[in-house]
Amino acid sequence: MRANATLHNIFIKFWVGLSLVMSRLEPASPFIYTWFWHMFHGAEKMFKVAVARPWTCSTYFLRQLPPRRLYSRFPNHHPERKARKNEEIHAAPVETTTPNASNDDRTLRQIFDSPSFWREFSQSANVTSDGRNVGLFQNRYLTSPRGFEEFANASLEKAKRIVNKVLAANSADDYHQVVRHLDRLSDLLCRVIDLSDFVRATHPDPEIQFAATRAHSVMYEYMNVLNTTTGLAKQLDIAMGDKTAPWGEQERMVAQILKRDFAKSAIDLPQYQRERFVTLSQEINDIGSSFVDTMAPEKEYLTFRSSQLKGMDPTLLRQFTQWGSVSLPTVGGAATAALRSVEDPEVRKEIYMANRTSSQATVRKLQALLKKRAELAKLSGYKSYTHMALEDKMAGEPWLVQRFLRGLHTENKRMLVPQSSELRELRTKSGPSDQPFQPWDKEYYMAQVLASVRSKIRAPDFLSSYFSLGVTMQGLSRLFSRLYGIRFVPHETLPGETWNSDVRRLDVMSDTEGLVAVLYCDLFSRPGKSPNPAHFTLRCSRFIRSDEINECRSISNTIFASAEEAANDGMAISKNPYVDGVMQLPTIALICDFATVEGSNKPALLNFNEVTTLFHEMGHAIHSILGRTDFQNVSGTRCATDFAELPSILMEHFAADQSVLRLFARHYQTDEPLPYEMVTEKLEFDKKFECFDVNNQIILSLLDQEVHSEEALDPSFNSTRIYHELQQQYSALPEDPAGTSWQGFFGHLFGYGGSYYSYLLDRVLARRVWQRVFSSGRDGYAINRLSGDKFHSKVLKWGGARDPWQMLSEALGDNRLSESTGPRSGPRAAMLLAGRWGIEGKKLEAEVGRQVPPLDWPTQLDWPIQSGRFDDTP
Repeated sequence: MRANATLHNIFIKFWVGLSLVMSRLEPASPFIYTWFWHMFHGAEKMFKVAVARPWTCSTYFLRQLPPRRLYSRFPNHHPERKARKNEEIHAAPVETTTPNASNDDRTLRQIFDSPSFWREFSQSANVTSDGRNVGLFQNRYLTSPRGFEEFANASLEKAKRIVNKVLAANSADDYHQVVRHLDRLSDLLCRVIDLSDFVRATHPDPEIQFAATRAHSVMYEYMNVLNTTTGLAKQLDIAMGDKTAPWGEQERMVAQILKRDFAKSAIDLPQYQRERFVTLSQEINDIGSSFVDTMAPEKEYLTFRSSQLKGMDPTLLRQFTQWGSVSLPTVGGAATAALRSVEDPEVRKEIYMANRTSSQATVRKLQALLKKRAELAKLSGYKSYTHMALEDKMAGEPWLVQRFLRGLHTENKRMLVPQSSELRELRTKSGPSDQPFQPWDKEYYMAQVLASVRSKIRAPDFLSSYFSLGVTMQGLSRLFSRLYGIRFVPHETLPGETWNSDVRRLDVMSDTEGLVAVLYCDLFSRPGKSPNPAHFTLRCSRFIRSDEINECRSISNTIFASAEEAANDGMAISKNPYVDGVMQLPTIALICDFATVEGSNKPALLNFNEVTTLFHEMGHAIHSILGRTDFQNVSGTRCATDFAELPSILMEHFAADQSVLRLFARHYQTDEPLPYEMVTEKLEFDKKFECFDVNNQIILSLLDQEVHSEEALDPSFNSTRIYHELQQQYSALPEDPAGTSWQGFFGHLFGYGGSYYSYLLDRVLARRVWQRVFSSGRDGYAINRLSGDKFHSKVLKWGGARDPWQMLSEALGDNRLSESTGPRSGPRAAMLLAGRWGIEGKKLEAEVGRQVPPLDWPTQLDWPIQSGRFDDTP
């Protein structure tokens, strides 16, 4: 799952009021900026496009900020804080001794592993209550379809009052409150949009889906009004011009985010240019949506005699065979299986060509999309669309992304070349020696190598016996308890609280602060459910001040038990006796698709890839949980897009660590602990040809950069030519033959638009954090509280309220990442370093625990790009 705060590629939707999934968004409105990031993380995962194998679980993005051990995110009660009343808000600790922790731990396993136990556990809520429908997520409005309209209208009324306050500001004190008001305005919009978007995509009741869609549309219409309210931007400028404003670090960061988003929304352009901006944005959304929805190959099927497909799995082949003739789809699992198994190279060639050739109509739509994006960027005053997209990212500028990717390629090439040679040698031994290695040979000979490796180890599904879902959730809770002092406590769901009876509610409890978040887990497969894993932050962290609570007291409303409850619509809050206000707690939904045996008490058993996926998604969740900031614009996963995947990718390292697995991995029947050598074998198998995946992602990231450059305005612009040239320059194996056009299947060109490199960057950074902060798991550092506290205090707790490079610099103890002076400072130094570190980072393992060496600036990273397309290097 927005997964992040700085995705302005979405503004258009708010202008035109379209309801699109995150993978289709254009530059965003200032008031929905944070919503965009969360939905990018969630909806994009649920929207599957034709792309190379994802790193772990078809996901992408989020943001946050948690307290240190002794202080909550409440105002003015840190012992040294009373005189600094507008800085980040902390509070005295809350006593939350939990003698039932052991019982909670056992129950956690049982509610996921025992269907009968879950039925009894969940029914207890009805016994102890009056059966009243409490509303989805305990939102008191959402007890019926009509409640969505009431929820939207109530939020709309509050939003209009805030807008009037901002526009009426005329004193110093009024302007000091402008950022707080605008952040609350953003929160009110996100409350409806985030939740409604999730419900309409997830809830099984069509009437509720329709009601959620209507609520969604109401808020979009109001966003259109806000986007034309130039007075809001002017008032923010006046407020930021007051250098004496008593703003803390969070508030200043929120002000900068809002100002940047206003600038990107074309609000300062003359009327006729704004009209053109809106038209272009509408056209980009329409073309981009059509491109993703209608991606198709030039040939959808190929016909063969069954004898031509010798080597292919007969069971699979029979699905496409009739009267001895095979009608094979050219894209999808069957085509991939054929490329890996069919013995005849000429047949593989024909399949490969069709599999890599998108339709001419698809390519035309892509070309039109890229040209209009380039025009939009020029209209907005940017050199190219990548310049526009990267302005608020960690990379900052396109040329730094280029250098990072080239540096990463240099490191990856060390493994790529010998593994390419291995495939070529195998091809020479098993085929005519006078024929060169061809593109359609890669998958076939990789499969042969992997088959020989697999035959030496145990069946891959043998591991799953040690990873029941309940045991794995138990392990995550134990890990987070050791690292961060939080744990999962099962909680009965009340009538109407969830969208399906399979959904489990977990309260996230802190050792020092009590309840800090609510997590809804929809993890089991069922008909009609999306198979893709996803994380959604339905409501962000934010401090609700006393004036907002008093406002609720003055509003006549019979559905809430108190003004505090009304201030957050009945959803989760935490109180503190030392502060005058309440904390709006993160409410999160986690979606997976783990198979169960119907009618059986056998638990869902996860293969190791599914365990890794669950850890990855829980990394997003922990980011949202611990990032409890006072301002929702910088809470949790609302951070730079190219930083948002770091916590989730980091969790993949924990999933493979021996000390972590010892916390929980046991056989579901015998309770025998997991033999770790089985995991070692699995990891070695999976990494055998990982460098090819990295190489492909580097090429796709470079393609994303190049096609979003200003070259897209050139009449001779040709995305197919660019893709083939990049393959020729960066691939260790032969490039695609002439006539193919695989870029037409690359739907992420629309969804990411200049930021597809983000996952590669975060893979590199996550590994570096794993090495330096957690010592690569050595000596128990993967479950060490000091390590957890360091990552929490330096990174997680800040969400989007600090510059990511500054956070990493402090966490890694490497000042080179945040130096602010000199020609090699800031993102320039950091991005070059990241390129050198590489995905594996093996050569730097020895640096752990040593003094950081001086940076030598390798000349190869300063080479100009040979294609000449990127000439904006300073």
